[in-house]
Amino acid sequence: MKPLVYLAGPISGLNFDGATSWRDSVKEVLGEWGIKALSPLREQEHLKQVGIFTNAAEEAARLESPMSMPKGLTIRDRWDAMRCDVLLVNLLGAKTVSIGTVMEIAWADSKGIPIVAAVEEKSNPHEHAMLMHCIGYRLTSLWDACDVTRQLLAC
Repeated sequence: MKPLVYLAGPISGLNFDGATSWRDSVKEVLGEWGIKALSPLREQEHLKQVGIFTNAAEEAARLESPMSMPKGLTIRDRWDAMRCDVLLVNLLGAKTVSIGTVMEIAWADSKGIPIVAAVEEKSNPHEHAMLMHCIGYRLTSLWDACDVTRQLLAC
């Protein structure tokens, strides 16, 4: 079975393409190394019509899709974060704290899952002692985060 990586990172404040473009690129890179990557937006193409994601509860209720409803997305994201082999987090360029991403980091950490994060050295809104303590590998580029993930999963 291929190793499994969950791709965590902010969605609010972005449109569908902005939230998925980096995930698609990372998924392709990891796939070349035989690693399967999961996106929280997989099978959610219907969300393209939302525009900029702002209030997930209102957006999800408007779309009336079980996997997009607050409960559905919480259950799936928690399951993914707690079953993956590595949680790869992209916090680069975050404008505000992503509560969902923080929850995914906490869920993975509670299971002892290694967390690899791409985050600026300074001036990131996620800069908090407890959160940074949970991140096992902090890198300043997404490529370096992918490479560390590959090294962790190398057999």
